[in-house]
Amino acid sequence: MLAYAPAALFFLLCGIGVLRDRRRFSNAVLLGIAVSLLALALLTELRRAPTLVAELAAVAIILLPTIGTVALVWFLLANGVTMIRKEGRRPANLLSLLAGLGIIAVIALLVAAIATRSPRLGILAGTAVLVVGYVSFLFVCFVGYAFLYGRHRPRGDVDFVVVLGSGLIGGERVPPLLASRLIRGREVYERQAARGNPPVLITSGGQGPDEKLPESDAMAAYLIERGFPAQHIEREDRSRTTEENLLFSRAIMERAKPDYRCVVVTNNFHAFRAALTARKTGVNGHVFGSPTARYYWPSATIREFAAIFLSHKLVNFGICGLLALCGVLAAL
Repeated sequence: MLAYAPAALFFLLCGIGVLRDRRRFSNAVLLGIAVSLLALALLTELRRAPTLVAELAAVAIILLPTIGTVALVWFLLANGVTMIRKEGRRPANLLSLLAGLGIIAVIALLVAAIATRSPRLGILAGTAVLVVGYVSFLFVCFVGYAFLYGRHRPRGDVDFVVVLGSGLIGGERVPPLLASRLIRGREVYERQAARGNPPVLITSGGQGPDEKLPESDAMAAYLIERGFPAQHIEREDRSRTTEENLLFSRAIMERAKPDYRCVVVTNNFHAFRAALTARKTGVNGHVFGSPTARYYWPSATIREFAAIFLSHKLVNFGICGLLALCGVLAAL
């Protein structure tokens, strides 16, 4: 039983963190560590298992990561091609393709180091594996916890529903990505209105340099054209970023009701990062995700993770530097 104690400790720490505030990235890391320690504890149980079971488990431990890596690379490359075909060649649309090529490069470096027995290649390969392993661990933590966070539904009444804006088509029309947020925001509004206490829906988004009107105006018009009551819409038309969306919307909500509760609506791939930003900006509310086209999700998720990773760049780059140093020292 002692083998499970470290995992139990980290599960407990994660639970405490969730109870304090589920909008913390540290919860994701604690959960990832707990699951990893649990897996290690389960592996120790193989020593007591029958020989056949142990052998089958060993084969699975070897084959599953290999098959999983090949499948992941294929998926990332295929998704990258789909993104280019449907969304264009903007840098943000190349992330899944670049991730797949990056994994291939690391594997090729490992194979070359083993084949040539070059000390320099060995140092480079070992360092790359350590750094990629750390980043991959954080990414898995992010995806896993974001999935769990997205399953949570707000309970009780809320005073406001804040729908975050995004770019407009032709500078004036609501694109499908933003429409899905508005539809989800309307669903939240209607569920509560059915209980006799309709909230105020805040459309949040300013006017970009290539837009003919503020996003909030286009969003409000989209809703009103489809029968949404105009008197229950408030417009926040100054923001340019997610942080400003939340800060300026918070000011509107606090003026109307200082002890407000709200739901923030964005796309599902953006929900967890928006929740981290909501916590940072002091917004009292849960973030709710709307559906996104499947082909768009992988690149968007990688982009969201990269933004979170860089928001803690001092810690993350420091750890990557230490791992690189460890790789060099181990090789020497």
